[in-house]
Amino acid sequence: MKNLIIICSIVFLLILLEIIREISTFKVTHYEIISKKLNKNMKEKKIVFISDLHNYSYGKENNKLIRAIERENPDIILSAGDLLVGKKNKSSKPAEKLIESLAKRFLIYCGNGNHEQRMKEETKVYGKKYAEYRESLIKSGANLLENDSILCEWEGENVRISGLEIPLSYYRKFSREKLSFEEIESCLGKANKDTFEILLAHNPVHAEVYAEWGADLILSGHLHGGIVRIPFCGGVITPQMRLFPKYSGGLYEIGEKSIVVSKGLGIHSIPIRLFNEAEVIVLHIKGKG
Repeated sequence: MKNLIIICSIVFLLILLEIIREISTFKVTHYEIISKKLNKNMKEKKIVFISDLHNYSYGKENNKLIRAIERENPDIILSAGDLLVGKKNKSSKPAEKLIESLAKRFLIYCGNGNHEQRMKEETKVYGKKYAEYRESLIKSGANLLENDSILCEWEGENVRISGLEIPLSYYRKFSREKLSFEEIESCLGKANKDTFEILLAHNPVHAEVYAEWGADLILSGHLHGGIVRIPFCGGVITPQMRLFPKYSGGLYEIGEKSIVVSKGLGIHSIPIRLFNEAEVIVLHIKGKG
């Protein structure tokens, strides 16, 4: 019995040390995305993808995070939202300063997560907090996509980047609502089959519907990697309290479409990460058409 207590104590201590390590650092994850919609002779595009920072800071004013992104020297930076914490007593300055610093060197497109969206829609609770945050991002030079799209040209290839905001009801605890194809069309219009469609869609639960709409590359976050990850099983739980989500973190394929789900950079509500390191994602976009 004594030996069992000692072993359990050691295991508990090791787990605690690992949690402390994981909530204080991040890794850089690389994925290769190859699409038939893009010409095989197109020069590789490098995208840094971030999500769910939740006001977290790695070093003074996020200098460690900024240096890591600068080392990658991306063509563009994309964010799937929740860079801040949507609460009345929480400042959005860490997120604003990060975007301001990055926008001095890089082209940035930001979608909103449920935290930004909640602040925007519930003005009786949050007042002008979202409007001030939005103004700060735009003033810094970032492009904010709120159910909006921007058309780009990559060496003659047509690319559209869209930021989707779905109703907040889809984020409620224990929610099992299914997003419809028509709801996406009402927000963004129809996808173009001749255009490489990149969709910033914060909640990955509806990945199949995003792909059905016509997204070729779906970038999501929200689930924080499932908080705790189990080898061969993935993330354990979602913010909606659903166990073992299908798309908890990583690169997935839906037919010829790709979905990349960030495990996020910060922590929120449940201040735990276990076998689930925070991450900056680097996407290497190539063509094979």
